[in-house]
Amino acid sequence: MQKGQIRVQTENIFPIIKKFLYSDHEIFLRELVSNAVDASQKLKTLSSIGEAKGDIGELRIDVVLDAKEKTLSIIDRGVGMTAEEVDKYINQVAFSGAEEFVNKYKDASIIGHFGLGFYSAFMVSDKVDIHSKSFKDGSGVFWSCDGSPEYELYETDYNERGTKIVLHINEESREFLEASRIKGILERFCKFLPISIYFSEVGEKKEEEEKAINNTQPIWIKKPSELSKEDYEKFYRELYPFGETPLFWIHLNVDYPFNLTGVLYFPKIKQSYEIQKDKIQLYCNQVFVTDEVKDIVPEFLMLLHGVIDSPDIPLNVSRSYLQGDPNVKKINAHITKKVADKLEEIFRNERNSFEEKWESLGLFVKYGMMTDDKFLEKANKFLIMEDVEGKFHTLEEYKTATEALQKNKEGKQIILYTTNPVQQDAYVQACKAKGYAVVKMETLVDAAFINTMEMKWENVGFVRVDADIVDNLIDKQESDQSVLNQEESDKLKELFTLTIPDLHVTTEIKGLSPETAPVIATRPEFMRRMKDMAGVGGGMTAFYAQMPDEVTLTVNGNHPIYQQLLKETNTDVQQKQVRNLADLALLSQGLLKGNDLTNFINRSVELLQTEQVKA
Repeated sequence: MQKGQIRVQTENIFPIIKKFLYSDHEIFLRELVSNAVDASQKLKTLSSIGEAKGDIGELRIDVVLDAKEKTLSIIDRGVGMTAEEVDKYINQVAFSGAEEFVNKYKDASIIGHFGLGFYSAFMVSDKVDIHSKSFKDGSGVFWSCDGSPEYELYETDYNERGTKIVLHINEESREFLEASRIKGILERFCKFLPISIYFSEVGEKKEEEEKAINNTQPIWIKKPSELSKEDYEKFYRELYPFGETPLFWIHLNVDYPFNLTGVLYFPKIKQSYEIQKDKIQLYCNQVFVTDEVKDIVPEFLMLLHGVIDSPDIPLNVSRSYLQGDPNVKKINAHITKKVADKLEEIFRNERNSFEEKWESLGLFVKYGMMTDDKFLEKANKFLIMEDVEGKFHTLEEYKTATEALQKNKEGKQIILYTTNPVQQDAYVQACKAKGYAVVKMETLVDAAFINTMEMKWENVGFVRVDADIVDNLIDKQESDQSVLNQEESDKLKELFTLTIPDLHVTTEIKGLSPETAPVIATRPEFMRRMKDMAGVGGGMTAFYAQMPDEVTLTVNGNHPIYQQLLKETNTDVQQKQVRNLADLALLSQGLLKGNDLTNFINRSVELLQTEQVKA
């Protein structure tokens, strides 16, 4: 029998481990099960090269809870350890002093890479026992430690090849004596480990057919050529049992200059944008690590779902170092390229299908184009814009279709758009009558997208259909002359000079087509955009939200109604008619609300009654 002190130059290594290396106590189970998997995988390898003789039998890991005895055991049938190996790998934790140890490891979040994972057991245990027997035969070995630097180590008659670690759970960690808690941790962290894991409770009746906690063959470790559409969809349901069938997926499989495997799914996104982020799970050699992957996955793809697995991501360091790590940057860039290539491939080969999925895809594509210039270069080919007729155009297709009609006097291509085809229908119809092509920009990101693309695309500008009267939307010609004489125009200008709460109203008299509405309300493009952005995101544009809406009332002097209105001798009726015409225009912009809307309704009824009396 051997007794001694763990060779580390500090009074007690365990408080240091607890304080600096672990923030979440449940990690201990992942570390211990991962070590058991490593021991099993090593035996597989040694057997394959002939160093481990004979039949290695079933390799499995058992996690056994004994609530009565307050123990939790992790048992594997892997390589096991000799007494010398226990002394080397367990006792010699560190050769440095406490200060150096802390400085070296204080930023660590995943410490399995340092070989320190075993010691996480002491976060939840009063005492930890090891029973082990090496595949090399010889005697079994027993090791025990109560969390102080003192241990005992001696040979024993443990006859099972492999290692059994018994944790005597301490009083503060009683939660880990609950079966549901342990099972939940195993299902979260060990769901896809490559060795079958079984959980059982002492004293509980075992089910006739044992069922492993984990799927040892997740699809991301297989070749895409081996998998069907059904395989990918089945795995998605395994990850997200209540999720809708995804639009499509990208299988990652890279072995140079870094190792990266995984499957990323494009989920369906409803127009309501009830979106959950942090749905991508990060694994390291099939061990779950985290679902916070913002440094590894480009920000615009954070709405994707799926799995990424890479042993080359430095999981043992702080997040600030992770951001600057060369491999992380390479992986990030590779994922961006793979997504762009996949989208271009679908667009090129299955355009109809691509268009059908655009409602969900558009968010990813537009966000990516705004935030990632490399993605922008590729996405310029497959960004599509749907017009009010339901037809889709790439940027180049739209330019070609509108080359003759939609260039302004500076040679800039003007993209006319609507944010609400129903509400802005009158403006849309006016554009269509001119032969203009109007596209829909209805999503939450479109206000920012339009502003960004005007800076990134050369000689392209966006104008909303209600930004001005149709003749002025594209700055290339003067409006027609009014049939009204100067006196009539001045009178109309005076009548339509209105004071309306919360609105800054400017009035102009124009000679438009007699078929055009008598009054058209428009809002300056810049101010409206700023208010739209302020409503969505705040930030630097927030102060615009407090400013009154700017509205221009363009009075169509050529509309026949004014010949009658100007002859009205009842001043009260005339003013009510004018205000009603103005209110109709404001209503088309969604600017007639509350008391003003009530007054409009009452006034309309009153004017109808007046007309009936006249009749």
